Amino acid sequence: MARLVMKFGGTSVADIDRIRNVARHVKREVAAGHQVAVVVSAMAGTTNQLVEWTRAASRLHDAREYDAVVAAGEQITAGLLAITLQDMGVNARSWLGWQIPIRTDSAHGAARIANIDGSTMIGRMEQGQVAVVAGFQGVAPDNRVSTFGRGGSDTTAVALAAAVGADRCDIYTDVDGVYTTDPRIVAKARRMSRISYEEMLEMASLGAKVLQVRSVEMAMVHGVRTFVRSSFSDPESPDLINAAEPPGTLICDEDEIVEKQVVTGIAYSKDEAQISLRRVADKPGVAAAVFMPLSTANINVDMIVQNISEDGSLTDLTFTVPIADFDRAQAVLEGARDHVGYQAIQGSTDVAKISVIGIGMRSHAGVAAQAFEALATRGINIRAITTSEIKISMLIDASYTELAVRTLHSLYGLDKD
Repeated sequence: MARLVMKFGGTSVADIDRIRNVARHVKREVAAGHQVAVVVSAMAGTTNQLVEWTRAASRLHDAREYDAVVAAGEQITAGLLAITLQDMGVNARSWLGWQIPIRTDSAHGAARIANIDGSTMIGRMEQGQVAVVAGFQGVAPDNRVSTFGRGGSDTTAVALAAAVGADRCDIYTDVDGVYTTDPRIVAKARRMSRISYEEMLEMASLGAKVLQVRSVEMAMVHGVRTFVRSSFSDPESPDLINAAEPPGTLICDEDEIVEKQVVTGIAYSKDEAQISLRRVADKPGVAAAVFMPLSTANINVDMIVQNISEDGSLTDLTFTVPIADFDRAQAVLEGARDHVGYQAIQGSTDVAKISVIGIGMRSHAGVAAQAFEALATRGINIRAITTSEIKISMLIDASYTELAVRTLHSLYGLDKD
């Protein structure tokens, strides 16, 4: 017998028929003798509708009231799933964030979890009751409902799994695991049976949409073994009932991975914009003068390249920001022009970031050189490069994205069984 937290996203609970299918997945685990808690998202499209209504009511609205509105979607799903489970003969009860409680900070609309008291829920689970928890929400210090931002139900599930001491957190979604790259671009992309927390964190932050970044961070910090699997598989399939390890991808500590590949996956993101400041005076404090105003405006800067002139008096500074912040970043830098002292500012949104990820890169030389050579052979120019122990990211022209992904996926043998 194990203690499980099962999380189901919006597409998995999009209508009553799909909620019934989710209930069958839950009932299977209960029948196997497991203690179960379930975290649910709002039904597909519901949150978008609630956000739209909020903005229609007022473009400049109180963040606390925004949370009061958008948290309703998960509340509806939790109640409907609890009712469906009860109708199937499963002892179930719905829980909202404040009832557990899930305590958060005061950043309404983008709150972070401070702590969870799982004692009452553990007691109910030990008595055989399924806890159906509304994801994406908690209670702020002002005792008002708070929400975690897009994808926040993933974070709820992992945090809850840590709080109740779950053996595993199963994230059910519309895909059957984590792939070596986007299967829509590379037909031979393979589903991985296991991936380390660090690799998944890099993939999630670099464009893979399977899990929210914060949920992976939390899983890594608390050691929550997280299993990505499909909610659209037949709940009564023998492959799920009898298999020691059902189809999916386990995100775990690298010590659990016996065979470590040099490269695990290729990620990409088209949500990038490039900004270049030309002929900046090369002197102490210039970088701070550029990046502090961006930080104050809550604009994340990623790749940074600096080219110093031959005489060392001037430099060109190039970096990337999220494409959604491109116009705002340029406006911030225009406002700081006199202080920074650059002579020209240039920007581009037709760029993409391609990343090679793998824990095996720590002990293997030449991985980056192989990538550079392969892209050069294909006529793909690299605008900027950043690296870490387990990642190489390259900024290229967006028009070459698919070609670059296919080239690198093949280069490292990821399309082979």
